[in-house]
Amino acid sequence: MKVLVAPDKFKGTLSAAEAAQAMAEGVLRVYPDAEVRTLPVADGGEGTLEAALAAGAQEHTSRVRGPLDREVTASWAMLDRGGIKTAVIETARASGLLLTEPSVQTALAAHSYGSGQLIAAALDAGAEEVVLGIGGSAMTDGGSGALCALGLKIYDGGAQVPLGGAGLATAHRIDTSGLDARLASVTVRIAADVDNPLHGPEGAAHVFGQQKGADATGRQLLDEGLQRWAELLRQETGAEVNVPGAGAAGGFPAGFLGLTTARLERGFDLVAELTGLDAALDGADLVITGEGSMDEQSEYGKAPMGIADRAHERGIPAVVVAGKITLTAEQLAAHGVEAAVSLLDLARTPEEAFAQAAKYVTWGTQQALEGA
Repeated sequence: MKVLVAPDKFKGTLSAAEAAQAMAEGVLRVYPDAEVRTLPVADGGEGTLEAALAAGAQEHTSRVRGPLDREVTASWAMLDRGGIKTAVIETARASGLLLTEPSVQTALAAHSYGSGQLIAAALDAGAEEVVLGIGGSAMTDGGSGALCALGLKIYDGGAQVPLGGAGLATAHRIDTSGLDARLASVTVRIAADVDNPLHGPEGAAHVFGQQKGADATGRQLLDEGLQRWAELLRQETGAEVNVPGAGAAGGFPAGFLGLTTARLERGFDLVAELTGLDAALDGADLVITGEGSMDEQSEYGKAPMGIADRAHERGIPAVVVAGKITLTAEQLAAHGVEAAVSLLDLARTPEEAFAQAAKYVTWGTQQALEGA
């Protein structure tokens, strides 16, 4: 029997690679002669870099400016895909919310400059394609900081505006003459699974600003800055960037949609392509997947359901092991899931399941297979 083990992370407890190893141990308890392949996956946000590394990418590190200017060391990866050098970057590594203490002030000042430095490092290393996993961002700057790291200049009356979303509200002119010429030839692919536009009531500032520390006044200022940013990009390039998906990660995609040939893609599909998921599925007799929480959101672009769907299309049974499962058996079955186990049903307390997640993932996998 050939078993493909392809989980996403169990957030706060296990990385996708750790979860995959624990699941593989559970499989071998039931099928000791099985041929088990582990393939950690992600949905285009956190975990995308790890999935690329598990697929054979080479890890690199760069010292960059964090979202509030303190220098940080950020990892990224280079993957050789049939002779195409593909850089895989998680913007949160350089510009993430975990690098700040959210407050009104930090929400206004946080920027994406460090993410642009990672892109520059990838271009220096010969990247022909750049995949950007976004999410978990600290900034609401429309990607302007990243583009400044790549040579863009943004002015108010005569001076350059400060980095950060608030600075965009005073912007009057952009100068693209110094923008890195390599951006014209490199392919930029942005994983984004939200449909929020750049600005407006459903835009980046009003929907996501509060979790970054912005109060109502701050969210309004950030939204005005993003409106101004969109207008400047339209004046410069003719591009309309207030489109569905442009509001992801503080509006990060917007600047790249306006000033490069970047395109938005569904995160899971992009990661699946990078990791060779389809080829791995084609040789499998059984698929094991899962994540920390299988809930209503899991049915909309999350990796485990995407894997189950692709397995179902091939007639391959899928088994799910998750920390918590709130979906019904009928909902799971609609995606081809034949057995599912929640760690909360195995552990005596949620705290125990959290503290000993690897043990319970192994046990849960065993239980799911024995009961399937």
